[in-house]
Amino acid sequence: MGFVIAAAGTGGHVYPGLAVAEALVAAGAPRSDILCVGGDRVESRIFPEHGFEFLQLELRGLKRSLSPGNLSLPVVVLRARKRIATELTRRRVGAVLGMGGYVTVPVALAATKTRTPLVVSEQNAGAGLANRIAARWADRVFVSFPNTIGLPGAEWVGNPVRSLISNFDRAVLRDEALAHYGLEPGRFVLGVFGGSLGAQVLNEATAQMVAAWSGPAIQVVHLVGRSHEQRYAGFQPPPGLKWIRLGFEERMDFFYAASDLVVARAGGAVAEISATATPSILVPGEFGSSGHQVENATFLEQAGAAVVLKQEQLGDLPGVVKSIMSDTERLVAMSNAARRIARPDAAKAIAEAMIELGS
Repeated sequence: MGFVIAAAGTGGHVYPGLAVAEALVAAGAPRSDILCVGGDRVESRIFPEHGFEFLQLELRGLKRSLSPGNLSLPVVVLRARKRIATELTRRRVGAVLGMGGYVTVPVALAATKTRTPLVVSEQNAGAGLANRIAARWADRVFVSFPNTIGLPGAEWVGNPVRSLISNFDRAVLRDEALAHYGLEPGRFVLGVFGGSLGAQVLNEATAQMVAAWSGPAIQVVHLVGRSHEQRYAGFQPPPGLKWIRLGFEERMDFFYAASDLVVARAGGAVAEISATATPSILVPGEFGSSGHQVENATFLEQAGAAVVLKQEQLGDLPGVVKSIMSDTERLVAMSNAARRIARPDAAKAIAEAMIELGS
């Protein structure tokens, strides 16, 4: 029995899809029976790098403004649906998973056409357009938040995370993580990242904070994104501040184990932040089909796990960092709140549902 996982566009879709693919393998599915489907962005690199067969489609998203490019979109979708339907039949696929984003609609249409069980997984607190459409035909719909908007009746299991995160133990990993980055034990560590591609606005705010830092001694582990790595390579931090800059980190368990506080966007990262019980300052990007990052960040803030800082407030970042890092009780409370809302077994739950539907 085969399985298809459709995930494309950003790491926020792709890494949860990868987590489910790996959970299927852990449950006994041969890696060769899992086909991952997407376009030509990060998914075309990530899935093959982890040993999964990848089907690249001609895809593009719906533009949110009146655009002549939207006129040809139905042709693109139908062409993709036909190709996927052929694969579903040829491979005798037992279940299909759509992770949201523009690839989900043609995959859902192909599953409906071939009568293949369909599962939808939504990563955000406000469901995207593709998942709201695909959910109409889905056999099971899973969401990452208990109050997800746009998918009534869905099952709350959390956002899938990879086993390095779902099995995370900070106490076990801490010393190794500090050594991995060359950090000193006993000094506060701030982690910063903007998702798999980096976020230039967070990079600039962090660089400005580091350059003008006048607070207690601090260490910063900053994942700037591969495309921004050279830009920050020559910056020298002031005395008393260590600033580690990396383009990408495969071992995100080390990143969270080393970090006492994290500054991040509020996309798929919120699942990892919760699963690792890491206090956070979230800077939601005001983009996407439903302003989903604002809703994601608000959920964590209301739970007591995070502080939300609007993008236009990033000038206040140094003060917010100093305020939180100096309050040990607050850090402990934020960590405990993150742990309470975590659902680290989402990938396993979705994989089990796919196997059940396909059997």
